[in-house]
Amino acid sequence: MEKRIITISREFGSGGRTVGRMVASKLGIPFYDKDLVNQIALESGFAPKFVEENGEHAPGLSRLSYAFAPQGVPGVMNGLSTADFLWNIQCGVILQLAEKGPCVIVGRNADYILKDRDDCLNVYIYANMEFRADRIVRLYGESEKSPEARLNEKDKRRRVNYQHYTGRTWGMAENYHASFDSSVLGVENCADLIIKIVEDSKK
Repeated sequence: MEKRIITISREFGSGGRTVGRMVASKLGIPFYDKDLVNQIALESGFAPKFVEENGEHAPGLSRLSYAFAPQGVPGVMNGLSTADFLWNIQCGVILQLAEKGPCVIVGRNADYILKDRDDCLNVYIYANMEFRADRIVRLYGESEKSPEARLNEKDKRRRVNYQHYTGRTWGMAENYHASFDSSVLGVENCADLIIKIVEDSKK
């Protein structure tokens, strides 16, 4: 089956967003990351910054954090919690984008949301701690937290969000068609390998 939709899940600092952008550019197809955030923001009424922070991150470091998240009220957001309302909007937008045609979608549990499509290639990008720590400092600068603490916190919140909404374990190989270590292969090689898989699927 030809793979027309590529979803990129990634550890923070692994270069997954860059890989996705390279793949989209080389294949000449849309790349949905910031544009996806803006579309979800438009449909949900939330600010793009709020969507970017909460669309794929749990409110805290435990699944219990969802129990204490702001709850909806009757007649507002269909009575759903803020997190659930955002999840529903996000699912709808991602499904619509996939229907439009070939594209690359980064993050936001798109691998799960599009699980019923046979034309999806779901990829996971990861890397060792040293590579990721160096990369986030170069890209985002220093902060009061150590790079390792920043990485662990971000990934933990992604992991909790993924488990809460999918019932799956984030990063487990069986959830993806391919997993690449960008610290060993290099970001550009990861992109080239994905492109080869997509092109081979057309034969």
